[in-house]
Amino acid sequence: MELSDQEQFRRESLNELRAMGIDPYPAAMYPTNAFAAEIKDNFKDDDAEPRQVCIAGRMMSRRIMGKASFIELMDSTGRIQVYVTRDDICPDEEDKEMYNKVFKKLLDIGDFIGIEGFVFRTQMGEITVHAKKLTVLSKSLRPLPIVKYKDGVAYDKFDDPDLRYRQRYVDLVVNEGVKETFLKRTKVIRTLRSVLDEAGYTEVETPILQPIPGGASARPFITHHNTLDIDLYCRIATELYLKRLIVGGFEGVYEIGKNFRNEGMDRNHNPEFTCMELYVAYKDYNWMMDFTEKLLEKIAIATNGTTKVKIGDNEVDFKAPYRRLPILEAIKEKTGYDLESMSEDEMREVAKKVGVEVTPSMGKGKLIDEIFGETCEGTFIQPTFITDYPVEMSPLTKMHRSKPGLTERFELMVNGKELANAYSELNDPIDQYERFQDQLRLSQKGDDEAMFIDQDFVRALEYGMPPTSGIGIGIDRLVMLMTGQQAIQEVLFFPQMKPESKD
Repeated sequence: MELSDQEQFRRESLNELRAMGIDPYPAAMYPTNAFAAEIKDNFKDDDAEPRQVCIAGRMMSRRIMGKASFIELMDSTGRIQVYVTRDDICPDEEDKEMYNKVFKKLLDIGDFIGIEGFVFRTQMGEITVHAKKLTVLSKSLRPLPIVKYKDGVAYDKFDDPDLRYRQRYVDLVVNEGVKETFLKRTKVIRTLRSVLDEAGYTEVETPILQPIPGGASARPFITHHNTLDIDLYCRIATELYLKRLIVGGFEGVYEIGKNFRNEGMDRNHNPEFTCMELYVAYKDYNWMMDFTEKLLEKIAIATNGTTKVKIGDNEVDFKAPYRRLPILEAIKEKTGYDLESMSEDEMREVAKKVGVEVTPSMGKGKLIDEIFGETCEGTFIQPTFITDYPVEMSPLTKMHRSKPGLTERFELMVNGKELANAYSELNDPIDQYERFQDQLRLSQKGDDEAMFIDQDFVRALEYGMPPTSGIGIGIDRLVMLMTGQQAIQEVLFFPQMKPESKD
């Protein structure tokens, strides 16, 4: 491995520390009792006695001024100034040369150190820790890409997306706001789980490796189990297993977990993604719309303190209620084409006119889906329920109770993208089996996203499933919305990337 001059210099410093009897990677626990943000928040100028603290973190800057120095220490909560003097750190005369060598020459920006001392305010008004003892905790062998400024212009920024996503560990250290995004992600999931738990629904886990990839129309990842000598699929959805639990007597179940789809990658799609699916017995898609808009309103307030979020040039308001618009009306509203009574051939012509690339495998449902995606989806900025999808697009959905040929399904569009998909769940086993047969025919025509026939799921329905409503919400997209991010890679710690170039 070829080392840069900086990396070589740091390795030499590492060896010198060891030669001096200083372990650069000590194993013993370091007894921290305070954090940077908490120290600043609780400091009082009128305290009778200075507060004694023990803190640890990365050294992010250092200003040496003779016998005294100021360093900036960054821990998990933020940054705080530390005042270091040779006489305090090394009161014995024979140790002073060690101080000069270790602190001034062998420690580098990015090293982890521990500081014991007391808190005070400098003449410049900055809350600072006066160090009485300094401990080396971990030597950094690579220099951090610290942003520098000259004449008010930043340079040496670590802002290349490819590097940021590959080296998230560096991104989190040097770029402000990145960590806050992921803390908000945690808050989104925590609030979501809290609302579902308070409603009385049970969180469960279902298989990730499945013999049949069901619950969605998507291309799966395939693997092989050696002992059973069978191919298995990484799940594309949790739906069919969760509905089996409704058959088994649970009244409300949900799962927050990873799904996997062997499809395209872009600013809105990652091959593995986090999804929440919820199924509640004795409910329908109208109830689910009411529940969903209240759920998202609570998440927005818990995450940002308001229902409004700024996303690029758009301000999205999650305050309930949301507009409800049937999909065929949406297409007619945006394009002027009324697809409701059109034949498949007529829809193909409309699709071509609006710029959709048509293939022989496309049936009516796929054509409507593509036309909507091309002409409508990106136009819905405020949360909007697109409802009443044609049966060809919805093989797991109940037929609409009053609109022949349509189903009781909605997709929630926000900021031009789908956030959620929900149904009044199909619980007629005979109808379900016929829908699976329709999917098989689409597969035979070349549609590699058509669903498999899941015989065991049909058998479960034959034992009886109560009227049920279900929904899937993409957690990654939800976090994008709640944090104002416009690329899914910004809300995934480690998004999937192309192999790193050897150069």
